[in-house]
Amino acid sequence: MAHPAYQTPLDRAGVWVLRIAAWAVLLFLILPILVVVPLSFNAEPFFSFTPGMLQFDPDAYSLRWYRGIWSDLRWTLAVQNSFIIGIASTILATVLGTLAAVGLTSDAMPFKRPIIALILSPMIVPLIIIAAGMFFFYTRFDLVGTYAGLIIAHAALGTPFVVITVSATLQGFDHSLFNAALGLGATPISAFRSVMLPLIRPGVISGALFAFVTSFDEVVVVLFLAGPEQRTIPRQMFSGLREQINPTILAVATLLIILSVALLVTLELLRRRTERLRGVED
Repeated sequence: MAHPAYQTPLDRAGVWVLRIAAWAVLLFLILPILVVVPLSFNAEPFFSFTPGMLQFDPDAYSLRWYRGIWSDLRWTLAVQNSFIIGIASTILATVLGTLAAVGLTSDAMPFKRPIIALILSPMIVPLIIIAAGMFFFYTRFDLVGTYAGLIIAHAALGTPFVVITVSATLQGFDHSLFNAALGLGATPISAFRSVMLPLIRPGVISGALFAFVTSFDEVVVVLFLAGPEQRTIPRQMFSGLREQINPTILAVATLLIILSVALLVTLELLRRRTERLRGVED
């Protein structure tokens, strides 16, 4: 990247120092995560590099811990629960968050600020407080230890992300298109489905991905509300660290890293597509 002509040598040096500092912070945050990946292929049940691994001995590497995920019923159940609860809560959060965003961006919506503050409160209030409150509330309705209880709880945590992303997308939406559809005889639901939804779809999908990641990685609420049959991957990892430490946890963590990277790439592609729809170029 070329420097502006008006920059002095001191300004350019400052830019390079800032870049180096930014990369140093990024490496500081990323390297501990990346260390997990090679350790997950350790042939021995250790959480450290063996002499054979350091010498790149093929016999020191193995897929035994990845095979252990599918041979252990506890891990299999955790994977199944994470996807069932994550997908169901994502669908619920996406529907509720999209409808809330459409309403909150309308000029006719009264009391916007208090409602927005209430909807976004799960992002601000500590999870331990939310989990404790949900536990005492759910006990009245026998929802503790049920799939329905966890799905509703995770949907409540994911809805604010959907509201934020969809609201941001709606800022660039031309509402005259929606009004034109109404003027041509379309019902509000039909106009939303045929006119508004296709244009805000990238924001809806982005919000859904954020909601899914929130549910997939959540552990505090699961500790309070889940029963033995509703253990998710983070809950099983937490239990594994306390009860039976083995590199299967590292294998699962590696798969979660891959999933997170795939979701981040998807979000970036959606962001670029949204910018293209708006006519914004990088």
